[in-house]
Amino acid sequence: MDSIDVYLQQAMKDNKIANELYRRYNVKKGLRNEDGTGVCVGLTRIADVIGYEYKNDIKYPSEGKLIYRGYEIEELVKNKASMGFEETCFLLLFGWLPNRQQLQTFHEALAASYELPDHFMETNILPTHSPHLMNRLQQMVLALFDYDPSPEDTSPANTLRQGLSLLAQMPELIMSLYKVKRHYCDRESLMIHYPQPQLSIAENLLYLLREDSAYSVMEAQTLDVLLMLHADHGGGNNSTFTNVVVSSTGSDLYSTISASIGSLKGPRHGGANLRVVEMMEHIQTKIGLDCSQKAMREVLIRILDRDFYDHVGLLYGIGHAVYTLSDPRATIIRAYCERLAKEKGQEKLFQFYQCYEQAARTLMKERKGIDICANVDLYSGLVYTMLDIPKELYTPLFVCSRLVGWLAHNIENKLYDGRIMRPATRYVGELYDYKKMEDRDDENDHGI
Repeated sequence: MDSIDVYLQQAMKDNKIANELYRRYNVKKGLRNEDGTGVCVGLTRIADVIGYEYKNDIKYPSEGKLIYRGYEIEELVKNKASMGFEETCFLLLFGWLPNRQQLQTFHEALAASYELPDHFMETNILPTHSPHLMNRLQQMVLALFDYDPSPEDTSPANTLRQGLSLLAQMPELIMSLYKVKRHYCDRESLMIHYPQPQLSIAENLLYLLREDSAYSVMEAQTLDVLLMLHADHGGGNNSTFTNVVVSSTGSDLYSTISASIGSLKGPRHGGANLRVVEMMEHIQTKIGLDCSQKAMREVLIRILDRDFYDHVGLLYGIGHAVYTLSDPRATIIRAYCERLAKEKGQEKLFQFYQCYEQAARTLMKERKGIDICANVDLYSGLVYTMLDIPKELYTPLFVCSRLVGWLAHNIENKLYDGRIMRPATRYVGELYDYKKMEDRDDENDHGI
């Protein structure tokens, strides 16, 4: 393999694509415009993300808005039912807010599918484990294909049936995978609970995770809100776009969900809140929870100068690809963090995060001359910390929430756009005359 690595290094030198070529050929790198906005590739009625506005074709920052089916997320959280996430799922899938009876019927339909299929645990989960839960989660979603009586039926109605089943089974699937991994890798006792039909998805996640199954009302409410905030983020986020791209080929839902999980695993997408927590732990070790603004500022300068933590030069949890002045999800979950911190006696930890946010925003204003906001990853990581949720569960819990968004956009595209998604690329390489092997043997070997 060493010689192959040498070939790769040479190939990187010979085949580099300069940024200038993107401008010359007017190609949108990463499906993004020059000003950082995304290239529109579809239409949706499900969700919208607003972080800036245009006046006379000039982009201006604005307060962030996240809209589900025409409703702003702040209003949905403020007026949510006891099962806010389930209410949000109903809204995203069907387009209207349910009344009490409709919400109860929806909950009962989910609860009827909470448990995994017979023998699935013994056959698929218990025999083995993986060092990363997201990879195992992909495998298990694909394995559920074999337990579906009509897995290849991609009609909207059957896709909805499959999607609701996956949504309902996610809590047991995620927590079982985690506990089996902990049993094999960490030599911990194996204790697996069954999901309870009377509980919401947020409540079941806490019930299944904890050995004593105990949780407070505030803990369940906070997790419920976090699930609401992560349920969708428009059709342009990477994992949702992945789902729709794979679905547009006519592939089954299990394949599309597995592909989306692979997308969400990445630290630039669903794994971002884990990066935040790890960075904050490093900062805390360096300057302590009771640090001053001056001490926080000094360590953040070192991070930006690539002299501390991971030497990448990024302040995680700060800034967003769309939101400019504020991320509405961060604003909402920050308030819940404060209440939860008071209940759990972790006010100093909450104040530490606030100190970081203030120092980071000030520094970015000084260095880049722009207002930049905290994003949801900053405080979602803090929520998980205060809920005593292990780090390896952060991104799988994101899957549990975002799955409904993937499902809603999948069905919408099935209903209103039957075309295969096929982004184009422009070839900028050379053209050569073919040479036979004996002629190539006599040529320069690129110094390899």
